[in-house]
Amino acid sequence: MHRPIKTSAGRNAEDVDGGAAGSMIAPTETKTVASNSLIASTGSCYEVFLSFRGPDTRKGFTDHLYHGLLNAGIYAFRDDDKLYKGENIRPELLAAIRNSKILIPILSMTYGTSSWCLDELGQIVLPIFYKVKPADVGHQTGSFGDAFHERERRLLERRFNPTILEKWKQALLEISKLKGYEADGYEAELVKSVVQKVLSELKKRFELVISENLVGIDSHVNKVMEFVDNKSDATLFVGIHGMGGIGKTTLAKTIYNKLSNQFEHRSFIADIRESWKRNGVHYLQNQLIDDIFNQENEVCNADAGTKFISSMFKSKKVLILLDDVDDVVQLKSLAGNCDWFSSGSKIIITTRNKRVLEEARVDHDYEHKEMDENQSLILFSKHAFRRDSPPREFEDLTHEVSQDSGKIR
Repeated sequence: MHRPIKTSAGRNAEDVDGGAAGSMIAPTETKTVASNSLIASTGSCYEVFLSFRGPDTRKGFTDHLYHGLLNAGIYAFRDDDKLYKGENIRPELLAAIRNSKILIPILSMTYGTSSWCLDELGQIVLPIFYKVKPADVGHQTGSFGDAFHERERRLLERRFNPTILEKWKQALLEISKLKGYEADGYEAELVKSVVQKVLSELKKRFELVISENLVGIDSHVNKVMEFVDNKSDATLFVGIHGMGGIGKTTLAKTIYNKLSNQFEHRSFIADIRESWKRNGVHYLQNQLIDDIFNQENEVCNADAGTKFISSMFKSKKVLILLDDVDDVVQLKSLAGNCDWFSSGSKIIITTRNKRVLEEARVDHDYEHKEMDENQSLILFSKHAFRRDSPPREFEDLTHEVSQDSGKIR
């Protein structure tokens, strides 16, 4: 990943009045707004750091992008000019930049007039050229150049270090060469594109953990993906059924991971059969609501949960994996029908009981059958010997054990 030269200039009083600014929301374990004293300790939570020139975009494009990222479940950071008055939090902000996975500089006309903005150009990943041309940023020409050179003139009059100015220019040249986005007036579409790009870059954050010792799963994945990843706008309910321990959940997780970057709203509800018995339906409903809205909610009973999901999810394009459903009532309480969700949503259900899928009238039902003898032998060898086949002295015993295992995964 390309990174321009990092500068080391400090933020001065002039920059405080009109530098890169916004408001800071620091996520905590309870997903509430954190106090200023927690900024340092929560810096590692941020996935995206927004670098911008406050007066240019704070109340417009930056605000829309910031909330677009939050609504997609992405922890975004934007610094707050209110925090600079009487406080020295520069180390904390630098920590937030370093710990963020993606830095998005929003290069507007006066971006180059803030030494704070320029100081943040050390970990650039995805630049947005807001009403300026990349060439004007790189060569400090046009309206961007006019503002930059005025700032340069004033700094040199105060005997500012010219070496740092040259580093800033080099950083701007480097950023102008990066592939990014140019604002063309359709800001709503631009926000959607940027959010989708960030989701793609952060895809691993949404991936479910799957064992590395997988055998024979590719053919199953390909068959299910044929009718799941069909680019249709229709809401799809897809069922995967088969005996216990055969690998239904692993197959469903693999499908989920392949689709996850297409969705801003995702949820994996594990082990529904047992959780339903232990905790009740409203516990599972709350988990689903928390995942989709990225905040804690509390419905007190099943009826309230069903009403909330069926009404509030209508505007959400969701990817939901409901694992180990054993009663159609469970499915109806969590994902009643396609009208509950926005078009393009996909609901994946795993169950041992094919009747559940028949009663729910899912769009597609896939039977996950047991492995053949050769696949069972390979799987056992991977776990027992960390290789695809057993040592010669264990061949007979391995064949017996793999056959007795019933070809489960």
